[in-house]
Amino acid sequence: MTKSFRLIPALFCAILLFSASYGQTEKQRIESYISSYKDLAIDEMLRTGVPAAVTLAQGILETGGGQSDLASLANNHFGIKCKSEWTGETISHTDDAKDECFRKYSCVQDSYKDHSDFLRTRPCYAFLFKLDPTDYEGWAKGLKRAGYATNPAYAQKLIKLIVENNLQDYTLLALNGVNNHDENLANGNNTGNNEVSVSSSEQSTIVKPAVAMRVLEDKTKRTNYPANSVFSINDSKVIYAEAGTSLLALANNYNISFKKLLEYNEFVDQTDILNSDQLIFLQKKSKKGTKDIHIVEANETIRDISQEEGIQLTTIMDYNGLQKGMEPAPGEKIYLKYPAPSSPRLAAASSYNTASNM
Repeated sequence: MTKSFRLIPALFCAILLFSASYGQTEKQRIESYISSYKDLAIDEMLRTGVPAAVTLAQGILETGGGQSDLASLANNHFGIKCKSEWTGETISHTDDAKDECFRKYSCVQDSYKDHSDFLRTRPCYAFLFKLDPTDYEGWAKGLKRAGYATNPAYAQKLIKLIVENNLQDYTLLALNGVNNHDENLANGNNTGNNEVSVSSSEQSTIVKPAVAMRVLEDKTKRTNYPANSVFSINDSKVIYAEAGTSLLALANNYNISFKKLLEYNEFVDQTDILNSDQLIFLQKKSKKGTKDIHIVEANETIRDISQEEGIQLTTIMDYNGLQKGMEPAPGEKIYLKYPAPSSPRLAAASSYNTASNM
């Protein structure tokens, strides 16, 4: 065998070793990126409803795992161009064309926030927020269809990153109310290489409809609805208003008559100022729910269920054979899509004369 032929196997092995080394380096870059920015993605999902898995996948893809010039020089992790409304700092970068104008941020956190707001406020992406937040394939394909990127394989690339790096775990954590101070996640040091364990009991508290995220903790309901922004429940627009909010001001802000706002939310005796934190619908609620039944919780009224599920109060009462003043007992089933086989057992204090918000 000649010397040149003896060199071929050695060269081939060297190539394989180089390829393996390159793949490992890329994997490490992705793991490092996830470790650095997973908390931002979770926080942004809790704030705006953009799925954490999708945010992380876009950040990884747009920056090459944090290595792109836009990320290094401008803290721009999502390739967002200036657009006419941008008034902040800019940087020139060649992308689809030479020396295009891109947004420049003072820190990565600003880039993540702007990315969420960009998707949340532009009409072409509005349909995405009607999707289940765990539907990462729908989000990936929807982003491509709405024109976020020109690469024809953009959606497939996002999906591949989500699957290979277990990014869906972070969406599930956000849905369960976990924020960037979550002790268990920090101790687990999850960087995409190790799966985050979500127990079956935790998964049962995950709420699927679009952006409305609710969790149960120690059997006490806690809300995690997006603050100061419009989202959807059962295809109806809604906001989460704090106690002390003026309903008249809300009506004026959203170009709705005060009378209509009261009707949409089945208020009768409600005055202008809210005395408790609650969901306020900005349009008429649906007549059917997104699931078959709702299990009544302690201290939960039929109107609470109507608001939480986004179903008209009169419809939900008709389905369940309830009349004004009747309140279902905790643990009872409330039917949301069709008439119940029988009326629910009533709460002890419930009667026809009980005061109601109807």
